Amino acid sequence: MNYKQTIKVTSTLFFVIALIAAVFISGCAEQTTEQDEQAETITELTFGYQPSTHQVAYLMAKDKGWWAEDLGPLGIETIDDKVFPTGAPEMQAMLSGEIDVAYVGAAPVISALASGLDAKIVAAVQTQGSDVVLRTELPYESPEDLKGLKIATFPPGTIQDTLLRNWLAENNVDPDADVTIVPMGPGDAMTAISANQVDAVFLPHPAPTLIEEEGVGRSVVSSGEVQEDHACCVVAVSGELIRENPEVVQQIVETHTRSTEYVSENTDEAAQVFADDQDWDIEVVKASISDWDGSWVSDPSLVVNSTVDYAQVQYELGYISTELEEDDIFDLSFYEAQDQ
Repeated sequence: MNYKQTIKVTSTLFFVIALIAAVFISGCAEQTTEQDEQAETITELTFGYQPSTHQVAYLMAKDKGWWAEDLGPLGIETIDDKVFPTGAPEMQAMLSGEIDVAYVGAAPVISALASGLDAKIVAAVQTQGSDVVLRTELPYESPEDLKGLKIATFPPGTIQDTLLRNWLAENNVDPDADVTIVPMGPGDAMTAISANQVDAVFLPHPAPTLIEEEGVGRSVVSSGEVQEDHACCVVAVSGELIRENPEVVQQIVETHTRSTEYVSENTDEAAQVFADDQDWDIEVVKASISDWDGSWVSDPSLVVNSTVDYAQVQYELGYISTELEEDDIFDLSFYEAQDQ
């Protein structure tokens, strides 16, 4: 091959390589553009929540039309929701991609994160607000009076299960040997104590008030006595939504904060919204809100310490195999951005 032929071959190879590179770069650019367009054109969100006054801020924003009003300008055309009896199945739904945003207990989020959930807590919902309710005829002076009893509460990994087991252990009651803890949703637990199938329940409001109103049991310990100012429900958002549509997450946090403040100032209206959604007696719901030791809050910094404590308790109980820290669980940036 002479010198001119070599130059010609080399030029041809250079042209081919350049053409391939151009196609590759163009393809990447098109893919990136498609991804950007997909991120910008999200039109539907699905929320998860539970039948408790703990999460009435979600229902209030829904009732007022604030979710649609605030998220519509960001391209959200459809807002769906799903009701879950407890946090465990709700987090399973989030793991499988069925919901984007969860009003849920902080403890189930920890369990799910340890199992691979891609999500972060972006706001608090409320603190405290659950009661140990004992059958009326049974005596109670201290946690040791619960020895030998059957107690219904939410499944392992939930707020109530985590708090109950830790509290019993701290008060010389072995949660695995001295009592029988039965995992149940709120409806089944209320039925069980009414039917004398369990001796006590540890449930979020308004369930404790209904049990008392029916004359079946009495509240003997509030969850604030179990652990003062403990975290309960939070707003968890999928990692994909945080990364691809941060402006939507920002608005979710702002709407939630607005609704939380409104609920705190308008408790009778909040009671009515919950009663209508769950077909509860309005007077029972009002009594529950009057009786409970909970507080509706939205600032996630208020629940960071106790949530990290839950992670440690769950690790010690063997519920999770990985120790989680604050940064593994929370993204405080959206709430903090409201003040800027």
